[in-house]
Amino acid sequence: GDPIEGRVSIQITNPELNPRFTLALIRGVRLGDSPYWVQRRLRLAGMRPINNVVDATNYTMLEIGEPLHAFDYDVLVNRAGGKPVVILTRTARPGEKLTTLDGVERTLTETNVLVCDANGPLSLAGVMGGQESEVSDHTVNVLLEAAAWNFINIRRTVMQHGLPSEASYRFSRGVHPALAIDGLRRCLYWMARWSGGKVAPGIVDAYPLPPVDPCVEITAQDVARSLGISLSLDEVKALLERLEFRCERRGETLHVQTPPIRMDIGEGVVGVADLMEEIARLYGFERIPETRLADSLPPQRGNPSLEGEEHVRDVLVSLGYQEVITHRMTAPEIEARLFPAGAPAPQMEYVRLVNPISPEKRVLRRSLLASVLNVLERNARMAESLTLFEVGAVFEPSGEALPREPRRLAIAMTGQREESSWDSPESRLMDFYDLKGAIEALMEALHIRVAFVPEEHPTFHPGKCAAALCGEKKLGVFGELHPLVRENYEVDTPILAAEIDLETLLSLLPLMGHEVRPVSEFPPVLEDVAVVVDEAIPAARVEELIWQGGGKLLAGVRLFDVFRGEQLGAGKKSLAYSLTYQAPDRTLTDRDAAQIRTRIVRRLEQELGAKLRG
Repeated sequence: GDPIEGRVSIQITNPELNPRFTLALIRGVRLGDSPYWVQRRLRLAGMRPINNVVDATNYTMLEIGEPLHAFDYDVLVNRAGGKPVVILTRTARPGEKLTTLDGVERTLTETNVLVCDANGPLSLAGVMGGQESEVSDHTVNVLLEAAAWNFINIRRTVMQHGLPSEASYRFSRGVHPALAIDGLRRCLYWMARWSGGKVAPGIVDAYPLPPVDPCVEITAQDVARSLGISLSLDEVKALLERLEFRCERRGETLHVQTPPIRMDIGEGVVGVADLMEEIARLYGFERIPETRLADSLPPQRGNPSLEGEEHVRDVLVSLGYQEVITHRMTAPEIEARLFPAGAPAPQMEYVRLVNPISPEKRVLRRSLLASVLNVLERNARMAESLTLFEVGAVFEPSGEALPREPRRLAIAMTGQREESSWDSPESRLMDFYDLKGAIEALMEALHIRVAFVPEEHPTFHPGKCAAALCGEKKLGVFGELHPLVRENYEVDTPILAAEIDLETLLSLLPLMGHEVRPVSEFPPVLEDVAVVVDEAIPAARVEELIWQGGGKLLAGVRLFDVFRGEQLGAGKKSLAYSLTYQAPDRTLTDRDAAQIRTRIVRRLEQELGAKLRG
């Protein structure tokens, strides 16, 4: 028959999106069922047999890995007014529409690539064909397409339209342009054999952007060093040629050209490592002998920042907390739930994504606590109590190319303090002091001495919120969520939460070197002291002065009782402490204990006006 040349032409507007496009023509096809063995194989592969023409494209795709598409050639000629058909690949115009093979009219965007003719779109490139030009029962002449597409663009189009297909599954993972011509010829063979059609001589092939296949150089020394086995270059060449690598020996170097089907082979050092994997796989892992490492070990250097982060995780897990890992992508309205409804939330700049996967993940988070609270909310009904934490980065726009990524520690807990059982059916709910105790235990394990001061924060309950300070540095804020904030979450019990600046916390670790004392072999002296102070004075301040007054012989301080009563007077409270005195080199006498107690009481009187309670 007449050749295809002069009847069909191809125009590619953007080779980056469409590096290759090929066409072939087959005339006089008779549509019918494919051979039974073809239908059976397609069904076993999870595909529905349609007719001998369409089945040929699907079978070739499974056989070679190159998706193909068949057009009704006569429909294209009618659309062109009887003139030669011009196939054009371009991006869609805003608002342009196409009805795909599934019967759905889709509104396209500028990121979608189309296969078109002079009258408009024919198919959504690499994803699905159009309904108007599909092969039907009246088809006699078929124009067969095999092309290569940008895998990132195909993946984006599939996500945008929610239109997965067998073709897009392969194109979105990368198909080498060299496979287009192989797939086209193989499909023509099956189509002519099953439908009785005659293939028009020639192929129209537009190939504006051929890829450069990696060429890797390896030596026998590379194989010996990487795998610990001794192979000659001839043996290596024989192994790689079994995988269709083209190998050429030049002296003591083997030049290896990767085949089109192997898009996973890199260049340079990466390519050498990739080839070592192939050689080891074909040689047999079980044949590689066990040998000692011949190279000297590199100097071992620690990573204090990472080690400190892991230590924080280990401590919290040992306290019974469960680590969660959340998405770093969120939405401003999700983080706005940290503030009472109707109250003005602070205006924050976000790092916004150009191509978000969903509206709920269009920016990078500014708060780690919001992410943890979302997990707490989704799991609150599945357990009597939840104690969660996360260590992760937040993203602060810096006005430069990349945002700042300071690390944060977020803690959230809710529910009962203890699990219900037959002998204690009702347990008290966790409160502010449960969270404060966890933070104290964390700081003690890190050997960082902190002070807690009252704090006001719109997220937290007034009077049930505190800040953790180390000297003049503020580590974070914690407390019970404000009742109006808790209404934003579907949780019935009080929520305790904390957000700590992990960067500041870890920066204190090398500066706060702690002294390790041997266990004293001499017995301690135990004594209780109760002092009356003003109601406004926090117990932490009293404890701090006790440590200062006790000196080196004071080994322990523990608050065990708080009392308020008329006999103390209005605005007064009694704080009772259990004190432990101990010396490393001798047994303390009653006189020593009395002197320590006197210094402590005197210091409290001078600083706070405290009185010893009789």
